[in-house]
Amino acid sequence: MGKVAVITGGARGIGAATAKLFAQNGAQVIIADVLDELGATLADSIGGRYIHCNVAKEADMEAAVQLALTWKGRIDIMFNNAGVSGPNGSITNLDMDQMKELVAINVTGTVHGIKHAARDMIKGKKGGCIICTSSSAAIMGGLASHSYTLSKEAILGIARSTACELGVHGIRVNCISPHGVPSQMLVSAFQKFLGKTDVGAEEVSQIVAERGSLLRGRGASVEDIAHAALFLASEDAGYITGHNLVVDGGYTSACSHMSFIYQDH
Repeated sequence: MGKVAVITGGARGIGAATAKLFAQNGAQVIIADVLDELGATLADSIGGRYIHCNVAKEADMEAAVQLALTWKGRIDIMFNNAGVSGPNGSITNLDMDQMKELVAINVTGTVHGIKHAARDMIKGKKGGCIICTSSSAAIMGGLASHSYTLSKEAILGIARSTACELGVHGIRVNCISPHGVPSQMLVSAFQKFLGKTDVGAEEVSQIVAERGSLLRGRGASVEDIAHAALFLASEDAGYITGHNLVVDGGYTSACSHMSFIYQDH
């Protein structure tokens, strides 16, 4: 690959899996996160760099991009992956302060990443790739909290909008929408929903495999999303922009409960 990438939320989960995969394919990776110990350890292990970055703060996001320029002289890939799940509950009782905090990270943070990556990609005159993490919750209602759903739908909008502006500069902007990936965020949500603190990633993956996939017995993994990001960042996806790559085992496209009609009786 030979490219320079900044990955927000790169210390664990999808971000960490992507950082490792990018590095294995020759990329120089900067991990931008607030989990300093995890992030620094991972960056050291892949020959990358770590920077403390709260994406809701524009100065932090600008500093992450500047690190790429200082370290390698350019930025080729921005993966806006950082996000939080936010408050659950009825819209009638929605905590607006908590919602504003979520939007600041999920939406404003993504805008910060696009803004500062695009600015330097334009200056570099070599194009670039910007990837944003959305969610199946942006496609189907009822899969997540109202705040989270709102934020992930907004990410689709800003990605498509900026793809229209930035294409003339050779900059591609795309989204990935995962479903049922057993990241720490989803595992914590399942623990709360089920009232069981001992629920782990393997159990969550099995639940998704049974109830949220057309591929019975096949649950999602963080590596599935990492490979999707690697594809979008590669030259193999050179003619793809303004696209939302849904990685969901077919969940949002069709109903697995109807599979009986294809069976011989």
